[in-house]
Amino acid sequence: MSERKALSGGTLKAASYDDARRVLTIEFKDGRLTEYSGVGREIARRFMDSAAPWSYFRDNIEDEFTGRAAGRAERAASDDNPFA
Repeated sequence: MSERKALSGGTLKAASYDDARRVLTIEFKDGRLTEYSGVGREIARRFMDSAAPWSYFRDNIEDEFTGRAAGRAERAASDDNPFA
């Protein structure tokens, strides 16, 4: 499960999970990327499949795993158009 998945809710934009490294990478709407280490596959799957990912993130990831700044996401050309 390493594909990037769009998310909605709160300040979340997208997430991806690296199974080999056990790292969940979350992109926030402001462009920040944060990597959470030691996240198990099942937790990542539940988060990315959740109907309420923002709540799942706050309850099960934010305070349970250490986040490390991983830079900023590349902006797509469509990000410049507020009507896209």
